Amino acid sequence: MFRYLLSDGSVRDYIINLLLTLPIIVFSLTVHEYSHARVAQKMGDETAANFGRLTLNPLKHLDPIGTLCMVLFGFGWAKPVPVNSRNFRNPRRGMALTAAAGPLSNLALGFVFSLLYVLTYRLALRLIPPSAESVPAMVDVAITFLYLGMLLNVYLAVFNLLPIPPFDGSRIFFIFLPTKWYFAIMKYERWIMIGVLVLLWTGIIQIPFGWIAGKIINLMTWLWSLVFAFI
Repeated sequence: MFRYLLSDGSVRDYIINLLLTLPIIVFSLTVHEYSHARVAQKMGDETAANFGRLTLNPLKHLDPIGTLCMVLFGFGWAKPVPVNSRNFRNPRRGMALTAAAGPLSNLALGFVFSLLYVLTYRLALRLIPPSAESVPAMVDVAITFLYLGMLLNVYLAVFNLLPIPPFDGSRIFFIFLPTKWYFAIMKYERWIMIGVLVLLWTGIIQIPFGWIAGKIINLMTWLWSLVFAFI
């Protein structure tokens, strides 16, 4: 991901972006998993709550490898929230809604970050005189932080909507597949995950997902720019 974010590849910028990115990753992954747990409970399954996952404490949710991948590649995951679909009043619907809650929470966070990013950027343009030789450091850090928050949450949402196991998208599309087919695919979950990690390492997977995420980000910033244009 940092290859995408850094224009000059300087170590200083890399460290600054890393320090700004880590709290965003921790917060975003925590909200993602909490959303799974909360919707599962609403649908009738208390499994996640019984395992202590119905909390915003990041220590209960973060997966070391998934967090590292998020830092290095812009894609990642946390510990899967335990769900027992037999406790749902409608198992297929309950599983799909529980799975969708994570990516949707990140899209919501991305939308909020995009609002704050556009607002801060426009305020900076108004308050900083054109004659200023440079942008104040705190303003630059704030804009970068908000941009990274928007970027990472959109990437996290798009990536987790992959319709293959073990990602949330596979649970969402479970509602459209015969049970026999679904569990036949799930047998290869580990091998699929290895394949995805290889694609992450080579950077190939960033091409289509970077394009999709970029379109979503452009749409978010365009919408807020349109709103503020009339204020």
